[in-house]
Amino acid sequence: MLVADNYQLTYCTNIHQGENWKVTFDNLKKYVPVIKQEVAPTQKFGLGLRLSNKASEELAADNNLFDFKRWLNEEDIYVFTMNGFPFGNFHGERVKDMVHAPDWTTEDRLVYTKRLFHQLSELLPEGISGGISTSPISYKYWHKSEEDRINAMSAGAKHMLQVAIQLYETESESGKYMHLDIEPEPDGLLENSDEVVQYFADYLLPIGIPMFMDKFDLDEETAAERIKKYLTVCYDICHFSLAFENPKDTFAKFDSNGIRVGKIQVSAALKILFDKTNASNIWEALEKFNEPTYLHQVTRLNNGKVRTYSDLPELFADKNNPTELRAHFHVPIFLEEFDYLNSTQDQILDVLEYLREHPKLSEHLEVETYTWDVLPSHLKSDLSESIVRELQWLKNRLEG
Repeated sequence: MLVADNYQLTYCTNIHQGENWKVTFDNLKKYVPVIKQEVAPTQKFGLGLRLSNKASEELAADNNLFDFKRWLNEEDIYVFTMNGFPFGNFHGERVKDMVHAPDWTTEDRLVYTKRLFHQLSELLPEGISGGISTSPISYKYWHKSEEDRINAMSAGAKHMLQVAIQLYETESESGKYMHLDIEPEPDGLLENSDEVVQYFADYLLPIGIPMFMDKFDLDEETAAERIKKYLTVCYDICHFSLAFENPKDTFAKFDSNGIRVGKIQVSAALKILFDKTNASNIWEALEKFNEPTYLHQVTRLNNGKVRTYSDLPELFADKNNPTELRAHFHVPIFLEEFDYLNSTQDQILDVLEYLREHPKLSEHLEVETYTWDVLPSHLKSDLSESIVRELQWLKNRLEG
């Protein structure tokens, strides 16, 4: 297996088009064996699988799941993690805030996620934990009042707890342990570690403990432990860097509250460092990243508080040359700087240093640079070669 210091190491296939199962499977067959040959020629290769709702529905039909399992076995590939955040199409059309739709207040999101876990349980090898990352409940600008926000948080918690019940039952029946990894990001209802801790304390535990006590005949302490076992955090390094959080502080906060990190998504954001001599060149370089497909929130630190611009155009309307900005644009993790811009690669290195001291923090490491097709042209290269370069860069630093 492609492991480094006992971590399952992979990349997320949301980089490939996958609006339905045929397109998804065709791209997996096209790219994954080539990548495996370069990074794990004599080992099993774990995959971070992304399935849209439609692809997941079609995978469940006919003999598709059986055929997929046979192909995985023939290619010496296995699936241990999934990306269940984007529900619909993720390439070739405007996504923006609709990446959150349908959100966790809806039955559609619940049904989709439960189906993904059923499929992951079929694909997951014995003796390996599995996880699925998901949205931070909803997009905050869809909830205009405090009452709306509270209702969304409560509804989202109830639905996530239904998934946790499914995962408890699955482990009891099959012995396979899987977890739902909640992924905070800028302008989500959950954006940072404080909001995650509050979500557990104010919603998941108060709502979930009575549910688990009643359904499984547990005491209060055990019920709380089970909820935190099956509902975990996806620590996307790009996202937390936009929150200007120090990884060591965040991980310590989660640990002190008994919150687990199910998956670490290894990703880098744009970092924009200004001085008096380079401002015009920086703005010109940053303009090249303004594209219409994805949301590219931008954050700045102002008197100890994070100010968020909802997208690059909002930032460009407020050019006041701050000292530092960070932009939600997943850039290649092996690049520290390009043109007049930088990346938050230093945050990745800080996380890897923390992992060396705390190797049990998380078993799952997934490179997630999904923006290759919308990167400025001078940063694009062959897709397979780019993925291989990222995986090798990460593996070398884990082992070094």
